Amino acid sequence: MRFLRAGVLGLAGWAALAAPLDAQERRQEQGAWALVPETDLSAMLDCFEAKGQTLISAHRGGPGPGLPENAIPTMEALLAAQPAIMEVDVGQTTDGVLFLLHDDRLERTTTGVGEAAAMEWASLRTLKLKDNWGWVTPYAIPKLSEVLAWAKGRTVLQIDFKRSAKVDDVVAAIRGAGMANSVILIAYSVEQAANLHRAAPEMLISVSVDAPEDVAALKAANIPEDRMVAFTGTRLPRPELYRELDRQNIEVIFGTLGRPPRSIDAVIDRLGMDERYADLGKEGVDILATDRPREAAAALAEAGRLPTAGQCGVSRTGAP
Repeated sequence: MRFLRAGVLGLAGWAALAAPLDAQERRQEQGAWALVPETDLSAMLDCFEAKGQTLISAHRGGPGPGLPENAIPTMEALLAAQPAIMEVDVGQTTDGVLFLLHDDRLERTTTGVGEAAAMEWASLRTLKLKDNWGWVTPYAIPKLSEVLAWAKGRTVLQIDFKRSAKVDDVVAAIRGAGMANSVILIAYSVEQAANLHRAAPEMLISVSVDAPEDVAALKAANIPEDRMVAFTGTRLPRPELYRELDRQNIEVIFGTLGRPPRSIDAVIDRLGMDERYADLGKEGVDILATDRPREAAAALAEAGRLPTAGQCGVSRTGAP
């Protein structure tokens, strides 16, 4: 049996079993991809669009067996395999420390119990992360500052705000890390988007767009087109909307992610139709938010739609 519970094996034994997935080894063997804007992140996305390429946004950092959500080793392992944006979730402790975790509660993804934001960092930092199959890993909850330092010069972060995270504190951390040109802040309403733009006018914002009228409302809230990236949902692809957004020079994010068995990712997996990821790119999706980043990237690469090294701020180092 490949994986045993850490409670039986112990963390040292788990680490030994997980060694084949170790991010540093994968970087050495395969090389490491990097997505770094040469000038402006909006210009980088324009460059990919002009070349007919689709970016992967790895939901919660692209977890896999032995590699938990919202963890630096998980994101490092993915970047060893392919270029990708990393979507992460940011919360804040009672003593003001910004950290990465998706759930409000600790039980599903950590060895802890209770509400994460109700704790101080000294308690959170002692916990270990679980992968999506419930196995305890050697990895701890990371601070946002650690993730920003890791991501600089490597990739772009999409940042989803938990209710506990103070916008001004997150923005200050991003600026302090020199990452303002390599983040996309996620908003779920016009009001939230306007607040984010006021707090960080230099940063891109992922805004929910279901119709052209939504763009008009965002413009009325004084959000410029070149600061918008349109999130167009997770249900049905809408090429006609993508074409309208393209005419307004607004890049499109579409999500195949979600809870199985009804998410598009789950349907594609169940039916063995990975080529559908490339079809979505052809239909006008500029950024594909997915729970299956490796499979989606492989399909895009086969169709010649995955970004390659030497263009638009993409590079690969350490490859044999």
